[in-house]
Amino acid sequence: MKLGVFTVILGDLPLDQALAYLKSQGVQEVEIGVGGNPGTAHGDAKKFLANPAELETFKATVDASGIAIAALSVHGNPVHPNAEIARQDHEDFEAAVLVAEKLGVKTVVTFSGCPGDSDTATYPNWVVASWPTEHQIVKEWQWNEKLIPYWKKAGKFAEDHGVRIAIEMHPGFNVYNPSTLLRLREAVGPVIGANFDPSHLFWQQIDPVAAIRALKGAIHHFHAKDTKIDPYNCAVKGVLETSKLNSLGERPWIFRSVGYGHGEETWRAIFSELRLAGYNGIISIEHEDGLMTPKEGLEKAIEVLKRTIIFEDDQVNMFWA
Repeated sequence: MKLGVFTVILGDLPLDQALAYLKSQGVQEVEIGVGGNPGTAHGDAKKFLANPAELETFKATVDASGIAIAALSVHGNPVHPNAEIARQDHEDFEAAVLVAEKLGVKTVVTFSGCPGDSDTATYPNWVVASWPTEHQIVKEWQWNEKLIPYWKKAGKFAEDHGVRIAIEMHPGFNVYNPSTLLRLREAVGPVIGANFDPSHLFWQQIDPVAAIRALKGAIHHFHAKDTKIDPYNCAVKGVLETSKLNSLGERPWIFRSVGYGHGEETWRAIFSELRLAGYNGIISIEHEDGLMTPKEGLEKAIEVLKRTIIFEDDQVNMFWA
């Protein structure tokens, strides 16, 4: 596995300075946002396609740093009921795929998206209730009429350009846990896999080790981010909490840097299970910790990961077996 960083953490720095800093920290690979929610601080897929010289400059900057690009990210909602939002996010996704092909990058990270409850909807409708029965009707309409048809076409586009799609399992979107990820993968094919981010599983009370085991062979990417459950707030509010993320003292859970929500034993178990599952890609640090500055959170996460990631690429020679 490779120590990596999702560079939006350092969006206030020019790309060359961000990469130089990451190199000094021992980072081996990066994930770079090129549109959608990650923004375009370090790369803009649409501009790269419109101006190939900009893409060449970008590539030269990355090559000079000695750090490899593991993935491009373009999180969005290409099935949004607002047609203009859906169009923009779809165009960003396709541009990211085309740029990834030109760079030889094999993975594009994004969300599954979430439609509304009908063709006349204005906002997405995330269904998490089994009853009353209309919730199930909405859910199946979303999957069968919107989500699966979209990703069949988008998956074919990505495959045609030698790129695989890492869907981040994120509440608020149709794919938010292992079972929904596997449903989309079964409908579309192995071009769809997981961007496995334990932080979004922790607060749903999902065990990441069990989830990795369930997703064996279907993990395309990994985000290193932690979640801290507040047992007192959670005991009163549960985990389906809609207060703002910056209301840190009021929430039942908050995002933390790696090692500040769960101890190193938990992270060692996660990386051991990843190894058993055959994953040997980037461990991409994502920072959304409201108690630390980006650099502080990043450097503390790097410290923990250097002690817990299984780095060796080759399989172990079990001479004792």
